Amino acid sequence: MSSLNLDDFTDLIERPDGGVRRDAEARRERQIVPPGSLGRLDDLGEWLAAAQSAVPVRPIEHPRVVLFAGDHGVAELGVSARPAGSAGQLVRAVLEGASPAAILARRLGVPVRVVDMALDCAPEELPDEVVRHRVRRGSGRIDVEDALTLEEAEAAFRVGVAVADEEADSGTDLVVLGDVSVGGTTAAAVLVAALCGTDASVVTGRGGRAIDDLAWMRKCAAVRDALRRARPVLGDQLQLLATVGGADLAAMTGFLLQCAVRKTPVILDGVVSAACALVGQRVAFRAPDWWLAGQSSGEPAQAKALDRMALEPLLDHGVTVGEGAGALLALPLVQAAAALAADLPEAPADEPSGQEE
Repeated sequence: MSSLNLDDFTDLIERPDGGVRRDAEARRERQIVPPGSLGRLDDLGEWLAAAQSAVPVRPIEHPRVVLFAGDHGVAELGVSARPAGSAGQLVRAVLEGASPAAILARRLGVPVRVVDMALDCAPEELPDEVVRHRVRRGSGRIDVEDALTLEEAEAAFRVGVAVADEEADSGTDLVVLGDVSVGGTTAAAVLVAALCGTDASVVTGRGGRAIDDLAWMRKCAAVRDALRRARPVLGDQLQLLATVGGADLAAMTGFLLQCAVRKTPVILDGVVSAACALVGQRVAFRAPDWWLAGQSSGEPAQAKALDRMALEPLLDHGVTVGEGAGALLALPLVQAAAALAADLPEAPADEPSGQEE
């Protein structure tokens, strides 16, 4: 029996400040550019004001990329274009600045933090600050066994909570959340199918490196078999993460929920972060109010999860590489919304605002 009471998050998480949002909307009405003429940027600016409880909105000055990493035993079935147990290589590429996310983050001036939860490599192969939170070496093969013990799931969840607290305490004002995994999209598809009550074929996509038809059929079968194991534990979100999730997914779920507690906005990346967000919504229904969907990756499970949470992606570029790369592309859009909301001057009092020529 877990000592972690997830029901506490329902009481701890508040919605962004509705009164402040109305103040931001009223301020927008007075600015020289017509309301609505900036499209989605208007809504983003008002959302940020509510999240910050500040009018005018403060600029996003200390964003951070946080990546949770892990290998998934289900990758042994050939459901990924990458070899099973190779997520450590992806992490090294991030740390060396050679991955898409690392290149984008460097260009945008955003620091990257990688948290190893269940990589299948020797811990001495990576820096201590990366591996110090590891719960186990690789998660179990979810089609036939639990990904984690309940104790491991709780430990991983608590790591996510602790990392969210560290980021909030250090002044991070927005998080770009992603994963570095092999087999993670399979586990994510199972979580989404279980929580949305759909069949395996509806949620099974082709992953970060598009797999062929034969691998897709193997992935469908793995999702189907894991889904049978997931349904009996749907009422217990921690047990669900232990049964068909993984240490990285459990940590991401804890991280998302604690970010909502700490009122830290988060941009979600792809299907893995969306699946964890969906679990988080089941835990605390107000939590998604603190999250943005950075992009549409084209993965069917992501679309299903975002629809269930009523989150509309900011971009639609079909980026499936993971590592937060798609969400990083949305970061300048969010920063632009904050800058416009804060810096556009108000119309003079003697002339109406919001009139286009």
